[in-house]
Amino acid sequence: MALNTQAPQTASPSINEEPKGLILIVDDTPHNLQILSTALTKQGYQVRGAANGSMALIGARNIMPDLILLDIKMPEMDGYTVCEKLKAEAETQEIPVIFISALDDALDKVKAFDVGGVDYITKPFQLAEILARVDNQLTIGRLQKAQRLQNEQLQKEIRNRIAAETQIQALNADLEQRVIQRTERLNQEIAQREQAQKLLKYMAMHDPLTDLPNRTLFLNHLEEALQQLQQTPDHSFSLLFLDCDRFKAINDALGHLVGDQFLVAIGQRLQTCVGDQMLARLGGDEFTILLQNTPNKTVATSVAETIQQSLLRPFDINGNEFFISASIGIVISHSSYKQPADMLRDADTAMYRAKALGKARHVVFNTSMHEDVQNSLQLETDLRRAIDRQEFILNYQPIVALDTGLIRGFEALVRWISPDLGFVSPGQFIPLAEDTGLIIPLGEWVLREACRQLRTWQTENLTDIPLTMSVNLSVKQFSQPNLIETIDQILAETQLSAHCLKLEITESAIMENSESAAKILDQLRARHIHLSIDDFGTGYSSLSYLNRFPVNTLKVDRSFVSRLDSDEPNIAIVQAIVTLAQTMGMDVVAEGIETTEQQLQLKSLGCEYGQGYLFCKPVNAEAASEILTRKNHSFG
Repeated sequence: MALNTQAPQTASPSINEEPKGLILIVDDTPHNLQILSTALTKQGYQVRGAANGSMALIGARNIMPDLILLDIKMPEMDGYTVCEKLKAEAETQEIPVIFISALDDALDKVKAFDVGGVDYITKPFQLAEILARVDNQLTIGRLQKAQRLQNEQLQKEIRNRIAAETQIQALNADLEQRVIQRTERLNQEIAQREQAQKLLKYMAMHDPLTDLPNRTLFLNHLEEALQQLQQTPDHSFSLLFLDCDRFKAINDALGHLVGDQFLVAIGQRLQTCVGDQMLARLGGDEFTILLQNTPNKTVATSVAETIQQSLLRPFDINGNEFFISASIGIVISHSSYKQPADMLRDADTAMYRAKALGKARHVVFNTSMHEDVQNSLQLETDLRRAIDRQEFILNYQPIVALDTGLIRGFEALVRWISPDLGFVSPGQFIPLAEDTGLIIPLGEWVLREACRQLRTWQTENLTDIPLTMSVNLSVKQFSQPNLIETIDQILAETQLSAHCLKLEITESAIMENSESAAKILDQLRARHIHLSIDDFGTGYSSLSYLNRFPVNTLKVDRSFVSRLDSDEPNIAIVQAIVTLAQTMGMDVVAEGIETTEQQLQLKSLGCEYGQGYLFCKPVNAEAASEILTRKNHSFG
């Protein structure tokens, strides 16, 4: 938009009324120009407009406005650059500039004052605020102009009355006093402005809660350390990335006010551990430490151990004791690091490795960790594509009656056959699917496909035995609010009777939210869907939840079965599980049976059913169909 050389026609001052001042508005948004121009014209100002930085510079030189309202975010040339150019030219450097911008960050405001702005207004603006600030700046300008005229007049009087020495001395003394006063006021204003700028810079570089350096300041120091490392190879330092373990539980239980007090206390304790070394709060419950002069990892790990020992002591918050632990990732400086973000990333990776290993510990980063993260990220991408492309198949492992060897059902097990990766182990992709939430669509596909396959076998009359299909439900699936509706829909689509479906869930899935779990399990029981506790004995194993929830089957974990041949205490554990199940009217399925001796031992202990390589490994649907067509469908 070209420079508007015509004053707006709305509410113009009368011919005899002297304008209050000439204002140049610079904004690339026509709507903003119109609003400001109209409002200022109504107040008696002359207004000119410019839609970009280049036209603003031309207009300022030509019309010499009393004040410039300058937008920051403009194409080609932003407001900061325009202001710098104005201040660089003698004829325009005295024109006051007020910045108007949607940017509200402290650093933006600091920069605005650094380039010569006299004020800063944040969008969306209030017209009343703009009018007040414009009037204030123009008033200051008029006063300054009046002072200049007054000084000139005083000097003229001195020259005219040079003959009167006494009067000249008095005038000189008066002038000197006025200059001193003006200088004092000016120095005071400069000092106040400098103090305000220092405060803004400090606030921009420090965490408002703990008063520790923030991410920006820490990264600046880290960048300086890396530059020094490039110049002086003998220079060494370490980066510690600390994350409090289970801090969210404190916020959830006690509220964010107590949580904030706790963070302040943690920051203070960390400071006592690291002394004058750089300690920063990145955000949340994450802290970073920059340790200088650490030629090897021993120094860094020693500091980490000191921190962890210090955190073992209780924290007193409002008269109450609290405890916390931390996971710490450590990175030792190396010439391969060029950017601070890369070093921070690797420290974060090491910290998460510490959490994965059980929390309350420290781990030193090595390159294999980064490779693991990259591989995991790539595997996640491949997994998402695999779900879209339906690269999965189901294998079925028979569940056998130990006394007769007859097949009583199958467990559906998902397998991933990638055209690029080949066979991907469930141990790789199932945990990843859990972490990313992809287990929800994958689990729904498994349930639908397993029900469809069992219904197919039923319609083909491959067996007279009423088979069941066992399908695993993950913790995230079990917590879905539409779980019951999804199961109902799948059973309706596949036309499979609900009593033929057996859902396997872990103890942790039940105990993480026992109230909602009870409602879901009751709804499943009302539909005659069987329920199994998978890997029983490795989790909570609480008699109270077994008595409370409608469970049909306990599955003995393979870790117990594998030690039956030689471990007497292990036999007693399995016997206790079987006895418990029988007492509570449940049946028992043993997983991972690989030897005849294990089968006979389980049978003698009263275990009714089993599955494992002794009978059959998981097979595809075609092979499972062939097994069902065998005489008696028996492994006896």
